Amino acid sequence: MTRTVRLTAAQALVRYLAALHTRADEAEGAPLVPLFGGVFAIFGHGNVAGIGEALYQHRDTLPTYRAHNEQAMAHAAIAFAKAHMRRRMMACSTSIGPGATNLVTAAALAHVNRLPVLLLPGDTFVSRAPDPVLQQIEDFHDATISANDCLKPVSRYFDRIVAPEQLLSALPRALRVLTDPTLCGPVTLALPQDVQTHAYDYPADFFEPGAVTFRALPAAPDQLASAAQALRVARRPLIVAGGGVLYAKACAALRAFCERHRVPVCESQAGKSALAWDHPLQLGSVGVTGSSAANALARDADVVIAIGTRLQDFTTGSHSLFPQARVISINVNGFDADKAAGIELLADARLALEALSRALCDGGADSGAAWQSPAAWHDRAHAAAYGWRATVAGITGRREMAPGELPYDGEVIGAVQRSHADSPSHDIVVCAAGTLPAELHKLWRAARPGGYHMEYGYSCMGYEIAGGLGVKMAQPDHEVIVMVGDGSYLMMNSEIATSVMLGMKLIVVVLDNRGYACINRLQQACGSAPFNNLLDDCLQGPLGAPRIDFAAHARSLGAHAEHAADVTELEAALQRARAAARTYVICIDTDPARTTAEGGCWWEVAVPEVSPRDEVRIARAAYEQHKQLQKSPL
Repeated sequence: MTRTVRLTAAQALVRYLAALHTRADEAEGAPLVPLFGGVFAIFGHGNVAGIGEALYQHRDTLPTYRAHNEQAMAHAAIAFAKAHMRRRMMACSTSIGPGATNLVTAAALAHVNRLPVLLLPGDTFVSRAPDPVLQQIEDFHDATISANDCLKPVSRYFDRIVAPEQLLSALPRALRVLTDPTLCGPVTLALPQDVQTHAYDYPADFFEPGAVTFRALPAAPDQLASAAQALRVARRPLIVAGGGVLYAKACAALRAFCERHRVPVCESQAGKSALAWDHPLQLGSVGVTGSSAANALARDADVVIAIGTRLQDFTTGSHSLFPQARVISINVNGFDADKAAGIELLADARLALEALSRALCDGGADSGAAWQSPAAWHDRAHAAAYGWRATVAGITGRREMAPGELPYDGEVIGAVQRSHADSPSHDIVVCAAGTLPAELHKLWRAARPGGYHMEYGYSCMGYEIAGGLGVKMAQPDHEVIVMVGDGSYLMMNSEIATSVMLGMKLIVVVLDNRGYACINRLQQACGSAPFNNLLDDCLQGPLGAPRIDFAAHARSLGAHAEHAADVTELEAALQRARAAARTYVICIDTDPARTTAEGGCWWEVAVPEVSPRDEVRIARAAYEQHKQLQKSPL
């Protein structure tokens, strides 16, 4: 007779999550660790009595963390998973109504970035006895719709648990999506308030799952042969390393491949840190925010090996950067591999690189007779990489400003990097939207895999501080440095208080350029007048725009904080921040107009066909010229 245990749906769900474990690494006999690092929860009437009580019962094995904003806590959970290379994850519980809809932006972010997070929003009563319950959305034509239906388009798997026994199939399906490299993304299980409290006799062995194993997809022989043949005739090959290199833990395989076959490497935002910044074949960032070295070789490449990248417009220069090249796309996801209309190699990045390297060896895997790129291309890559490193050193090494001159992002990045001279591989820099990702992509010296944590798939303002918290929870022994503009800081800063409460110290560097300077520059580049971006150009009342004291605000949230007047003061403040025991916020005024001129390429932003402004008409003419260089993505 099957042994059963009577539990509410909420108790069963939490017990199942608490029972899930995985290996700390892939090595045989490695210790088991919890798959779920915990649950972020903001309680309301839709989850406090059901999920809340269940979480309390398992608080010792599945920690519950209280945040201050539902979107922010989901960002933190997503960052936790990314910092673990998708091998561990977190869940988020909210009430119905605004608590649930606050998850939508974060779910979209996880969906775009292929990152796992389990969302557990409360839902309205299945019985409908108290309808309309507080915060319930009533659709006039479909009584089954609730606020949680907003999450359907941005979830990889969605289910509404209308009976407690439904968990027996829903939870394993959810787990498969969360841990499958091809399907990986956000999962939503909507939990009606009454069903959370309903009991069922669950099979006891349901709560005794084996260790969760992450599977790697090997390369198919026919696709491998096609890729190898394309490379054998290549004269100017180039690797574009994406986030899939990191998630597959393929960094060592990438280095071995590029060294053995003399193929230079450049990196997308998600792939940055896959190869150390000072490797002789490391060309740096590629694309719109790319280095001059990487983009120059990309324009001349005849074969591009795109590894674990979605080939989004910032990487490809809106399909204008390497339209002449044949693309070999190594990816676990056929949807992504198919984008370049090239050669698909559906496989885990590590297994694909190792197999492709063997296929390029005429005498077998151990033979020294391996295919290599021509010496002229290899030498050009070496020289370009060396030149770019010198350029970066010149930009980031500048300390002294002219009287009245403000530093810009590149000089602030230099100060942050110099402050960790004794442990350059110890820091993890976190950022998201605006100009800072462009400057960091070009200028940050990533010394080890995972030392660069950027959310640029969804480019979500407000991710920075919450994401930094998630990274710190995943990597507590590393210094986590959040770099954030004043616009993003004002949009979402509440998790500074959470970081203080949890003892998860962050160093937050706020670059105050008095507005949305990135979009202000883009606005003018498209021929428009400065309007509604910098505070000085916004509609204002009689008191004008406020002078915001970010340091005072951060102190009010429990952090240490100070304002640095210049780069020299910033460096001194960073030393105090490193010595501090709690979150430390440093603010510095920066120039909203200056950016790094070196590198970069065209990015398609549509310019109006008709305008009374001469500047717009000139920008439109330039736009049409660039369009002629664009390769169709189809």
